[in-house]
Amino acid sequence: MVLPLARFRPRLIDALQGYDQARFVKDFAAGLTVAVVALPLAMAFAIASGLKPEAGLFTAIIAGFLISALGGSRVQIGGPAGAFIVIVYGIVERYGVANLIIATAMSGVLLFLMGLFKLGTLVRFIPISVIIGFTNGIAVLIGLSQVKDFLGLSIPKMPGDFFGILGALYAHLHTVNWWAVGVAVVSLAIVIGWQHWLPSLGPRVQFSGKLSTVPGSIVALAVATLVVGVFKLPVETIGSKFGGIPAALPAFALPDFSWETARFLLMPTITLTLLGAIESLLCARVADGVIGDRHDPNQELIAQGAANFITPFFGGMPATGTIARTMTNVKSGASSPIAGIVHALALLLVILVAAPLASSIPLACLAAILMFVAWNMGEWREFARLKSYRITYRVTLVTVFLLTVIFDLTVAVEFGMVAACLIFIYRISSLSRAERLGAADRAELAGRDGQMQAWRLYGALFFGATKLVEGIEDHLPPHTLVLDLKNVIYVDSTGAESLENLVHTCRKKGVRLVVSGLMNQPRDIARRTGLLALIASHSSDDLQPDVARAIETAVAGLPPLPDDGVQMVYSGA
Repeated sequence: MVLPLARFRPRLIDALQGYDQARFVKDFAAGLTVAVVALPLAMAFAIASGLKPEAGLFTAIIAGFLISALGGSRVQIGGPAGAFIVIVYGIVERYGVANLIIATAMSGVLLFLMGLFKLGTLVRFIPISVIIGFTNGIAVLIGLSQVKDFLGLSIPKMPGDFFGILGALYAHLHTVNWWAVGVAVVSLAIVIGWQHWLPSLGPRVQFSGKLSTVPGSIVALAVATLVVGVFKLPVETIGSKFGGIPAALPAFALPDFSWETARFLLMPTITLTLLGAIESLLCARVADGVIGDRHDPNQELIAQGAANFITPFFGGMPATGTIARTMTNVKSGASSPIAGIVHALALLLVILVAAPLASSIPLACLAAILMFVAWNMGEWREFARLKSYRITYRVTLVTVFLLTVIFDLTVAVEFGMVAACLIFIYRISSLSRAERLGAADRAELAGRDGQMQAWRLYGALFFGATKLVEGIEDHLPPHTLVLDLKNVIYVDSTGAESLENLVHTCRKKGVRLVVSGLMNQPRDIARRTGLLALIASHSSDDLQPDVARAIETAVAGLPPLPDDGVQMVYSGA
């Protein structure tokens, strides 16, 4: 048996066909714009994850380059993402940075294999209630984790759990740094105002249209850094906290690896894999809707896998497709993965040339930027619309949200996937039904209630719907049973086994079984499990192409009705 593997063909190859100077100029400009947006976000995501700021920059450079060069989307921008903050912080706090490298590399292998074996489309089967639940939970935790720097609190080490964070914040409220609060509030006002208020000014303010194309986060970063540097405000900066950012390329480093360590990292690794796949493919789908294209999900996962396997060994963190940077790329006129490659090279130039300037960036400003990102990340309107959805949707969304916030993202994802499977099984089983036929359906059945039964099954006969067959088996007629399976679209091995048990029970009780309407997949599983041969071994008449022939065959084998029997006046097909 040969497994169908995905074809390795990065979208970059197709995008370069007919590539000209005009497209390159647009891609170059878009790449520079995205680099400006990515610069503060990459550092903020790394710091919020418990890492040094350069970890975010290295990820944006290396992973951003690989995802653009090898990916299946023309405009996807890869790098560190807010969705990873909670899980990365938890891994670093529990297992250390070395084990984060191992977990990220292992998730890269899983993502690569998912793409290689064409599992990219499976991510679409994850219910939206699960995605919204943990996305909103992550947004709450991101915002909560930034309260410390937003208020300038003196907390030596922040806990990783929800109640621990609340306790630490409450215990250190007396250490509020009002200078940091002022910097954070002004930074947040600039970010919000730059995005929402400046474009509304329109022609009343000269150059307002051009100014609105500059990201508000960069404006806030520049203003806050300048004010803190000029007035020597007593607030914590990247330089005072981390000693600045090294103006050099990242060095390759291998962590200590042991099976015992990898065993404990299995669930965090699976969580990183699922998050990476979900975020990147959802982002690519959103971009497709804007540019009118269709990405290759399997090639995208292969690229995400390669990026996450390589990046951590050079000081990086988990990476995925990022919706904010991707949409900035699209709106800036990008038409090919060249823009993403330019964005990565531009960030590399920033590290090599302007790294010393980053030492003066206040952490309060980065906290304000992240709070704005967290607010935009959440689907808050879904909570207001919950009453219009089914109870299963509401319970799943709210439970995943609460588990993400209060307990752990890994637990939330586990619960969400299990809940999704159970809900799916319940819904499919509820669509399957058995309907007893009578004289109103087939005239031949008139007056035969005491001798035979005819049943028509609908839907899927799988492990969640075998009760239908068991119900028929528990109330068998004395002489003949007719089963119409024409409307059964799927039968699994458990369903085939239940039918086989029905055959054996009928033979044991001397009841003739006539089966009709086996379609493609049910007939194939019946052949492979031996059910078809079992039915045919009794009599070739026990397997009929349609229910009309089956009932005629069954009635022909019954004793004649008495003279006062019911007269058959219905002749429908």
